Amino acid sequence: MQTWYECKVKYLKIDQGGFERKVNDNYLIDAISFTDAETRIFEQMHQITRGEFQVVNIKRSNITEILPFENGEWWYKAKISLVTIDEEAGKEKKVNQYILIMADELKEALTRLEKGMEYMLVPYVVTAIQLSTIADVFPYHPEDSVKPQPKKEAVVAKVEEEEEEEPLFELDNDELEPIEPEEE
Repeated sequence: MQTWYECKVKYLKIDQGGFERKVNDNYLIDAISFTDAETRIFEQMHQITRGEFQVVNIKRSNITEILPFENGEWWYKAKISLVTIDEEAGKEKKVNQYILIMADELKEALTRLEKGMEYMLVPYVVTAIQLSTIADVFPYHPEDSVKPQPKKEAVVAKVEEEEEEEPLFELDNDELEPIEPEEE
């Protein structure tokens, strides 16, 4: 299951008139921890912005699913309610889920939500849908992660050490004689 973190970032942005203004944007990051979310938002913001920026807040989001589409200017947040049965108590239980949908307008967001939720076998009710404050979403892509590599100098030094070792025994007249290690 994905864990989404909402990161609030403050930075200078050039508006359509060419003027710089301070903005606070919210970004959604798929991460495994707060530390991972902070690392990933710093990487993303270095690519997006040119100047300084400040990560003001990071919090765990209640978003359970993202429905991205190729075209769409805004992110809409939808709340759906599912009715499940609690097997232990034998009672119905209402569960809310929050879904983020990319669309140009509210009606389109609702249509895309219904299309994206076609796989659901349990009946659900859309209880709310509204324009979200999320500026962009950064899902996790395994190919983007960098695995730490040992430094070449360390590997070369280790190989050279192994090559310089002297044998502990020498063959002389078919007998093995121990060689005393040299003192350094």
